[in-house]
Amino acid sequence: MDKYICTVCGYTYDPEKGAGFTIPKGTAFEDLPATWKCPICGADKSKFKKV
Repeated sequence: MDKYICTVCGYTYDPEKGAGFTIPKGTAFEDLPATWKCPICGADKSKFKKV
């Protein structure tokens, strides 16, 4: 699975780690809800690019 980086703050979403308590390990970026936001800066999912 691909990693994605927030172009606003540099946070990297790693599907092998998930995101906090709400997104479990193994969740592909494409499977994140459209309303998901960067846990660091709050940027929309659209502000992420594939690493």
